[in-house]
Amino acid sequence: MKKTAVPSKAVVTREEKVRSLLAKVMPSPTVLNSYSDDEKIKMIEERFTEILEILGLDLSDDSMNRTPHRIAKMYVKELFSGLDAANFPKMTVIENKMRYDQMIVVQDIDVISCCEHHFQTIQGAATVAYIPDKKVIGLSKINRVVEYFARRPQVQERLTKQIADCLQLVLETEHVAVHINAKHFCVIARGIQDANSSTITSDLRGDFKHRTDTRKEFLLHCRNHI
Repeated sequence: MKKTAVPSKAVVTREEKVRSLLAKVMPSPTVLNSYSDDEKIKMIEERFTEILEILGLDLSDDSMNRTPHRIAKMYVKELFSGLDAANFPKMTVIENKMRYDQMIVVQDIDVISCCEHHFQTIQGAATVAYIPDKKVIGLSKINRVVEYFARRPQVQERLTKQIADCLQLVLETEHVAVHINAKHFCVIARGIQDANSSTITSDLRGDFKHRTDTRKEFLLHCRNHI
């Protein structure tokens, strides 16, 4: 009897998995393009040269002649690296063999982002918590998730929800909480020029939202001092 060939399963690449995950996270206002990092750096460098010349700066000066390139490289490789799905951190999760069912909290995670309205710095700290079900995540990965979504033009409200969305999907638990306390340099350096105020946002889900004792316990961990 002739055997029927069994079709092989399609191999899903890491890039495809990441894009599928990110498609379920609250999106940033972006459009796709096909530029490589090198092409982006070259194009941004050319345009920043024009901007600095319009401002009347002398780019032949040895202190400034590399400034357009420095800015372009910083934008693509550092400040806005979170716009590239290829930079999404590897998510190391393990089976919750310990059957741990209490709150796990990571406090005072550095937040460095950029206000999308004025391209000024957002600086602060995040406290992130979850109650595991079947999975537990490597602790440093929580920091890396915060960093990934912070490294793009942002508003703090969206950043808070993106972190919560991502962790809820990766951990497959509804019990996730994110709290951010940050200073915005678009408030400090321009406009009202208030260096003292900070902005607090939070996204509480599952027991963190609906159970008063869990909510209180988490918020006690969120007394950050910037």
